[in-house]
Amino acid sequence: MNRIKIAVAFSWALMLLVGASLCAQQTSPSDAKKSEEQAMAVLKRTTTFLAQAKSFSVTIEAGFDAVQESGQKIEFGETRKVVLRRPDRLRVDTTKRDGSKDGLVFDGKEITIFHLKENVFATAAKPGSVDQAMAFLVNDLDTRVPLAELLNSNLDKALPQRVRSAAYVEQSTIGGVPCDHVALRGDDADVQLWVARDKQPLPRRIVITYKLADGRPQFWAQLSDWNLAPQAPDSLFAYKPSKDAAKIAFSPRQTLQPGNVATKGAQ
Repeated sequence: MNRIKIAVAFSWALMLLVGASLCAQQTSPSDAKKSEEQAMAVLKRTTTFLAQAKSFSVTIEAGFDAVQESGQKIEFGETRKVVLRRPDRLRVDTTKRDGSKDGLVFDGKEITIFHLKENVFATAAKPGSVDQAMAFLVNDLDTRVPLAELLNSNLDKALPQRVRSAAYVEQSTIGGVPCDHVALRGDDADVQLWVARDKQPLPRRIVITYKLADGRPQFWAQLSDWNLAPQAPDSLFAYKPSKDAAKIAFSPRQTLQPGNVATKGAQ
């Protein structure tokens, strides 16, 4: 009996020693540097690919925390279908979990946001590119545009500059697609990113933690149905309100903007 106890104790001690050795290896400066370089290479590959795409469409299933006064987190979510045609066409159709639908249309001249349940819409003149339209919506109108930075043609230059540290986590599978899983840290938010390992390094999953916000709320998104050559005629980006739809003014939101992929965090 004593021999069995000794053998078990020895086995546990050996496992602890091996575990400690592995942890030491994983946290060594050389391994940390290699992990960061690998993660940044993954980030550079996907941001460059997205920035250079002339057009794409994608379905985004997303969820985000709303922290209550009690500290409890309540998750809300939505499904968005995005169609981008550079340099100056964008359409986003959103269906929330409660069934309500809204959307955003940009035709190179005017931005329109509409809400079907309330049967209202708002427009703003903004000739130019999608980049300029998104900057105007987020910065000037303070309007929530989840994952707007994925639409930016300068994503490959803007996003890596905001990363303070990075680590390669593992190879994993998202929706049947082999991916590289990386973790990025910024001043106000941390981002986890899963990027397809094939010839089209498209993001398949994103998780953002707003570490300075009360309750450390998270935003997550699953990205699927990628199409780099979608059918996107001009008519798709032309908004035609119903006869009884009411035109209203933009009403900026002053709340947390879930889905801002930048590691600078929520605005």
